[in-house]
Amino acid sequence: MPASKDWLPSNHEELYDQAVQTSGYLTDPLVRDRIGLGPGTTQGTWYDTEFYTKFTDFQIAFDDWKDPAQRTRLKTERLRETEAEFRKVYRQFYTGFLKESPLVTDEDLIAMGMPARNSGRTPAPVAKTYPDYDIDSGTIRRLTIYFFDQAKNESRGKPDGQHGAEVCWAILDTPPTNVEDLVHSSFCTHSPLVLDFKEDQRGKIVYFCLRWENTRGIKGPWSEILSAVIP
Repeated sequence: MPASKDWLPSNHEELYDQAVQTSGYLTDPLVRDRIGLGPGTTQGTWYDTEFYTKFTDFQIAFDDWKDPAQRTRLKTERLRETEAEFRKVYRQFYTGFLKESPLVTDEDLIAMGMPARNSGRTPAPVAKTYPDYDIDSGTIRRLTIYFFDQAKNESRGKPDGQHGAEVCWAILDTPPTNVEDLVHSSFCTHSPLVLDFKEDQRGKIVYFCLRWENTRGIKGPWSEILSAVIP
């Protein structure tokens, strides 16, 4: 979003969509810790008790009001009341903390739907593809996973703006039904990722999948769940 005279949308729907984008970005506890909104911090407590509480009130009122066929005067008044209260803390959150904090990057602000600090930098894109890969099992008790951009497989590079690849994996007796079954996670900024195993794990099957993460900490889609035998 480019900087403007007033960065807050004037209508209910656009404000709601922007607020959902902001709160959604801050559901990641790692992001909150990195920018100073973690549990136990003054700003983190303020975010939970002031910003998020008033956003929830606005969200409930908006959901109750958004269907024109069910809209009433009381619902409209309730929406306006909760929106007015939320606008105050939303503006305070941006101008009083986020915009001035050295822990918050322009990429963070843009990802939250807010204007950057006029730095002129282009935020790193979110990956729309998942990593392609090769597996080297030529060394006993080791799997070496080479990952690379599907569009740059000859150079084995990462997509533009991507910090590295996250690999979730697990040794299982039966194929997993979803990514949550892959209980181990490794992150690698440069290919390859090396996984070492114990002697008694040789011959077992490792299931894994990969996804890109950009320099703003935003993750792309998961690959299909793959498998390999521990040599």
